[in-house]
Amino acid sequence: MSHPPTSPDPALSWSAAAARPVVSFGEPEGYDGYDEGMRARPLGLRVRVRPRTAAAAACLVLGLGLIGGAVTGSWLTGDGGDGTAGSGFSAAATLWHGVPVDQLFPPTVQGTGAGPGGADRTWTRIAVARDSGCADAFDPLLRRALAPVGCRRLLRATYTDATQSYVTTVGLLFTKGDPAAMSALATRFRQEHLDRRADLMPRPYAAKGTAAAHFGDRQRASWTVSVLTDAPVVAYAVSGWADGRTVDSPQPAADAVHSGATTAPAQAGLGNEAQGLADRVERRLRQTAGKATEKPS
Repeated sequence: MSHPPTSPDPALSWSAAAARPVVSFGEPEGYDGYDEGMRARPLGLRVRVRPRTAAAAACLVLGLGLIGGAVTGSWLTGDGGDGTAGSGFSAAATLWHGVPVDQLFPPTVQGTGAGPGGADRTWTRIAVARDSGCADAFDPLLRRALAPVGCRRLLRATYTDATQSYVTTVGLLFTKGDPAAMSALATRFRQEHLDRRADLMPRPYAAKGTAAAHFGDRQRASWTVSVLTDAPVVAYAVSGWADGRTVDSPQPAADAVHSGATTAPAQAGLGNEAQGLADRVERRLRQTAGKATEKPS
């Protein structure tokens, strides 16, 4: 009798992530890992579904999403009294090397109502960074602010909108902090408004040969940083224009999404880009961690 492997398939782990997946603005293909050249490897012909099959799959995905949401809800609230919250925190700590790239940073992200005025958004992934440390991902002051919880691993991906006008890097910093350390850091960020300071912006991931090739530090327009307390993770996103224009006065997404904001980043909807993507990636993280804590019936 064969036994299941005791560790994740290396082809699906973050240590095998690609630097520059090929961008397609048609119906996106799925990926089951990356080849030796660090290119995204499309799924085989067996999964090229017909319309009826696709509709059935969509219903299945919706059903799983509802189930996953219920499980995630009990994890976040600690319902059940059987240590689920603690196991959820521990499960989240290992996601950086135990789940496929597409599970946390999917090839396309739908942002229903995420744009200015409640407009729908669609983001397409154009680059995935190899999992790494944190040395070059943050400005010095932000790196110092995050130091109390340490850096276990950093995952990043960059997306563009449907018009290829904007680019946004979203990241998940997996820390070494325990629940108490994460709560203390979250309290400090909230009380000192560290998530709104322009000298504490995360850096973008600019991949050559993509719409984000010129997305550097001076192109950062809006950002958000969220210190989670139910997982050892700091989630963030930073957005800018795809044409490489510099920004003299970047604005935190929390301010840029206000209806009365008149800055250039706010008027362009760049706060919505950063906030919308960060929220959805953070949600996928929680759903994935919640499923990892499910007990067999």
